[in-house]
Amino acid sequence: MMNGPEKSDLAIVAMKPANNAVQTAAEWVEPRAGTKGNADQPNTRRTQRRCSVSQGLERVRKIARLRKKEKFTALLHHVSVDLLREAFSALKHRAAPGVDGVTWQDYEAGLESNLQELHRKVRRGSYRAQPVKRRYIPKADGKLRPLGITALEDKIVQRALVAVLNAIYEEDFVGFSYGFRPGRGQHDAMDALAVGIDSARVNWVLDADIRSFFDKIDQTWLIKFLEYRIGDIRVIRLVRKWLKAGVLDEGEMSISDTGTPQGAVISPLLANVFLHYVFDLWAAQWRRREAKGRMIVVRYADDIVAGFELEADARRFWDEMHERLAKFGLELHQGKTRMLEFGRLAAARRQRRGQGKPETFTFLGFIFISGKSRRGGYQLQRKSRGDRMRTKLQEIKAELRRRMHQGIPEQGKWLGAVVKGYMNYHAVPTNSRSIVAFGYHVKNLWRRTLRRRSQKDGLTFDRMDKIAAAYLPSPRILHPWPSTRFSVRHPRWEPSA
Repeated sequence: MMNGPEKSDLAIVAMKPANNAVQTAAEWVEPRAGTKGNADQPNTRRTQRRCSVSQGLERVRKIARLRKKEKFTALLHHVSVDLLREAFSALKHRAAPGVDGVTWQDYEAGLESNLQELHRKVRRGSYRAQPVKRRYIPKADGKLRPLGITALEDKIVQRALVAVLNAIYEEDFVGFSYGFRPGRGQHDAMDALAVGIDSARVNWVLDADIRSFFDKIDQTWLIKFLEYRIGDIRVIRLVRKWLKAGVLDEGEMSISDTGTPQGAVISPLLANVFLHYVFDLWAAQWRRREAKGRMIVVRYADDIVAGFELEADARRFWDEMHERLAKFGLELHQGKTRMLEFGRLAAARRQRRGQGKPETFTFLGFIFISGKSRRGGYQLQRKSRGDRMRTKLQEIKAELRRRMHQGIPEQGKWLGAVVKGYMNYHAVPTNSRSIVAFGYHVKNLWRRTLRRRSQKDGLTFDRMDKIAAAYLPSPRILHPWPSTRFSVRHPRWEPSA
């Protein structure tokens, strides 16, 4: 079928020098980041007779690191009452209930007895997964995204099992995989992409998107991939139960042989396992054996960006990637997958051909631009997507209408939290114009809402500026430059160090 997990630690951005090139000791290669977020978790010893959850998972992690082809035949005992309690505590307290109608507060009322009974059912094999309740949320393009709302006990068991499986797969996953992994986030993926583009002489970018990925995952292949490392049949049965639990959509029950329910706690991990074997290992091997020039890869869930030094490499990779995904029932989204000339030489080359400015691509809510610095040199720039900003402003406008007659302090507290959350994600270097524009529009929406409360309202711009200054954070850059944070989070490893 395919080779097993790669033995070498890959770079955060998978990078490769040209074939036949001389590799020096100081070559730009990063080790894959470890699972510090899991390893540093505090022990959860409840009594002297109970084993520490973290110590048990640490042993699993060490074995997974040292024995890359080891099958784990005894894992379910790690899903202890202590781990179930941790999983319950980590759930959102105000999350919508699933088909069982049980809320977090309802379950907490008899927590210890509920957890003991749930643990017994899991150990005996009498645990039954419940259908996922289907809901739809609007997307930025006007379409609806299906989400699954899982029953509370299913969430608890799934989260606990994810903690166990992460101890194994965090040692297997390659460095350029970022989506839904402990200690890794969207800004880490964007930092890696920016550093890779600047450091690897990227001239061409392949911006790829897998069509309806979560709905198209082949469950048969998924189980085969899991069985490569998981030999505990009880764990495999649990996963099968969740895959076959079905979806309840407006009273209609449906069960499919493909896909994982979006919104389920375990779905991101299953998706990463699937793409690890379908794409990641294949891409890493292609980079080593087939690429003639340098190449970088960053994947966040089903969003993939690959950068190439040579156009020929980019076109061959695109064609072979299409064939590779088709073998496992996946296909690239034709409208969202494209190749473009990018990088520090793109502007000059396109100008010589009379083609105008270099094209841009989007990744994780930002537009990536081959721009210029204030001094006129090349600079990779990021700008918030306009459609995402407009969608957020529409949501704020609707909520302000609902809160119209609340007091200004209450409105300001809510609105300040919303603006702070937006700034925490979007306030990156080179994006100052977008966050300033967002702050201006939010203030204007708030002013218009306050003026509608009375026909005789005399709210002036000066008064509004003072109110906004009291409650809304001022727009400013909060994130460091990508190269700075990347070098701190992933320091260079050199043989002489």
